[in-house]
Amino acid sequence: MSDREGDDQTMPAMFPLVLDEVCFEASGQYLIDHISCVLEAQPYTMVLGPNGAGKSLLLRLCHGLIQASNGSIRWHGMDVHAARRYQAMVFQRPVLLRRSVAANINYALRIRGMPRRQRQTVVHEALQEAGLWDLAGRSARLLSGGEQQRLALARAWVLKPQVLLLDEPTASLDPAATQAVETLLEQISKCGTQIIMTTHDLGQARRLGDEVLFLHRGQLLEHGPAAEFFSRPQSKEADAFLEGRLVW
Repeated sequence: MSDREGDDQTMPAMFPLVLDEVCFEASGQYLIDHISCVLEAQPYTMVLGPNGAGKSLLLRLCHGLIQASNGSIRWHGMDVHAARRYQAMVFQRPVLLRRSVAANINYALRIRGMPRRQRQTVVHEALQEAGLWDLAGRSARLLSGGEQQRLALARAWVLKPQVLLLDEPTASLDPAATQAVETLLEQISKCGTQIIMTTHDLGQARRLGDEVLFLHRGQLLEHGPAAEFFSRPQSKEADAFLEGRLVW
């Protein structure tokens, strides 16, 4: 797919992303506990941490799917709801429509208001890039897990988001399917979309990551360049996490 030439005048800057004392409380417990940080534009920001650390919650908060109990989230001065138009989010289990592969992408473009003739071209290009053109007429619900994830990514990509939030996009996928997803993510990144993603795959985080946020029990313990995080973690929790030891 083509990049965003000609679109920059109409799309506002999204970074820095500023989180100021962000909390999310449920049943009297802080699941996100006073997180403050500033994220500048990076090709890949990896959100890491053990199960229950608050990674998925943090992405949902930043996308405006849930509201913080306290604190604020601003995308280059915009609140999360104003910023959502310029973002997309893909979940671990893709939410696909009960229609064909091509129709899933066509629907997203139609809702955005793209003319029908133009939609046909964009759908074709997107499915080619995702390696799904031969499956264009198949029901999306009958695709394999990896194919469904690539379809969800392609459907998000055609909307030209400036930021793509991904929650464990390759969880439960075999190595070949994971590689296919990562290849598609590289194409998306090259077109200028900034990617913020959670993953439990440390190999993937090393391959793709430019910076890392490390969460533990809802708190942000580390934030910095990926190379430094993997070579010199600053907290005992991160050190244990990287060594595969249980983190409590």
